[in-house]
Amino acid sequence: MNTATTAKPITLNDTQTAVLTHAIDRTQGKVEWFPDTIKGGARKKVIEGLFTRAMIIGNNGDWIVTDAAYEALGRARPEQTAATETATPAGKKAARKAKAAPKTEASGEGEQAAPRTRENSKQAQVIAMLKRPEGATIAQICEATNWQAHTVRGTFAGAFKKKLGLTVTSDKAEGGVRVYRIAEAAPTA
Repeated sequence: MNTATTAKPITLNDTQTAVLTHAIDRTQGKVEWFPDTIKGGARKKVIEGLFTRAMIIGNNGDWIVTDAAYEALGRARPEQTAATETATPAGKKAARKAKAAPKTEASGEGEQAAPRTRENSKQAQVIAMLKRPEGATIAQICEATNWQAHTVRGTFAGAFKKKLGLTVTSDKAEGGVRVYRIAEAAPTA
């Protein structure tokens, strides 16, 4: 008697299939679209169903299609640099709660886990601009990222200060324009 078990093919419902197909065909594997009839709690159920079947994985607050989803749909994954896939709690609301939680020790040496950002993102571009000796103005950042001024200020307070723990300082010369910089961390004793 053969004791090896064969994997049961995963069956997806019509909505799950549509969501995965749309993500693969139109958004490079990022789950962003749901049928108009799927709202609120129903969307959460679709996400939870896909997550528990390992069809999607959380990545920095987004849901990304996994290799298992490509296989379930009978498709080959396109050759590309795959994003680092890390599991997150179900739903984006849970991810927001995780951001608000206090930072925990990452290792026994007292180091905290460093938040990750993509090197080619607009956020990384803004951080690089703010690390320059001359800093950057809101107008310069708006021009470089195509963001509006309130988005830049919100990024300073939200993503940079709360999520990444960065300190953004500003100064304004007499009659000049306000310039923002990332403050260098003071050495800890």
